[in-house]
Amino acid sequence: MKPRITVLTLGVDDLERSLEFYRDGLGFSTEGIIGKEFEHGAVAFFDLQSGLRLAIWNRKSIAYDTKIPQTPSSPTEFTIGHNVGSKAEVDEVLQQVKKAGAIITTPAHDTFWGGYSGYFQDPDGHLWEVVWNPQWGIEE
Repeated sequence: MKPRITVLTLGVDDLERSLEFYRDGLGFSTEGIIGKEFEHGAVAFFDLQSGLRLAIWNRKSIAYDTKIPQTPSSPTEFTIGHNVGSKAEVDEVLQQVKKAGAIITTPAHDTFWGGYSGYFQDPDGHLWEVVWNPQWGIEE
């Protein structure tokens, strides 16, 4: 299997609240919620970078579509890494997401491996790491 990941979908409890967080609070580009005319179809997509989108979709709809019973969520199942170009940018992004309503779970700090990072949770508890890695360049 060749890795061709084009969409990361987050299950959410309140689609409108999550739309406001990502669109208004973080400034992610979107056409808004589409598919409302279909049962279990309402979803919003956000353009992240070339060839990659973030989707938010109701947890109940994901459970329905996958035929897997909905279970309690755990924020430590995975994290989304948002890489930035400097320590200052880590601090700036964490201030922005806090203003948007995110919970800062780990303030920005120097890491044991030589980088700088902090974590936040979105309104549904998904964990994001904002990280500067001096070994990785950032493509704009």
